[in-house]
Amino acid sequence: MRIATFSALALALLPTGCATTGTAGDYGAILGDIMGTPGGQSALTQAEIDAGLREALTVGTNLVASQLGKTNGYFGDPRIRIPLPKTYRDIQTNLARVGASGPLDDLEMRMNRAAEAAVPEARTLILGAVKSITINDALQILNGGDTAATDYLRSQTETQLRQAFTPYVKQTLAQSGAFTQLEQAAGQYGFGGVTGSLQNDLTQHAVGLGLDGIFLYVAEEEKKIRENPVARTSEILRRVFGNRA
Repeated sequence: MRIATFSALALALLPTGCATTGTAGDYGAILGDIMGTPGGQSALTQAEIDAGLREALTVGTNLVASQLGKTNGYFGDPRIRIPLPKTYRDIQTNLARVGASGPLDDLEMRMNRAAEAAVPEARTLILGAVKSITINDALQILNGGDTAATDYLRSQTETQLRQAFTPYVKQTLAQSGAFTQLEQAAGQYGFGGVTGSLQNDLTQHAVGLGLDGIFLYVAEEEKKIRENPVARTSEILRRVFGNRA
């Protein structure tokens, strides 16, 4: 009954002569104006917006995990390659001038390999966070900046992600030989024996920059979904982000 009333009103508002000669597009546009949405689409619900934001973050996280969780995912990407902590990096730079930075170069490579190996676990943790967080002000996030959903996810979950991710990064650093290489470098360059503190420092350094790299690219995937219809690979993405246009 409500739809019939709206339809009758739309016909009544058609310009003279258009009721018989106007196209279906004309009618749809007028009906859409009456119902308050472009092209006659029904208004998005809070649940749909929530689902669309989660889907965008899920799609982005999966794509980024595939990109980074392989050999040279970090090490071969100058945008997110993880450098050594500053103390070692300064020595590395000086030694590189005389072609003697090999041991520290190897430590840097092993640290990046550890980050690459830990990406599948990071993916699992981030996807779990996407499912579990409460998205407050979903409409505001949808209509926010190009990376509003990613920024919100990070602000709500980064502390917990760092805590959960740290044991896996530490394990992969050990398995990659980075801690062994750290011990050799520390002895060679006058830092004394490697302590648990040094290992923890290297771990936290890798965790922080590793997550930076992941979120950088998840944000870029969100931007693509917002701007490019081709990147909207599911119906909920097309409906939610297409409705913004």
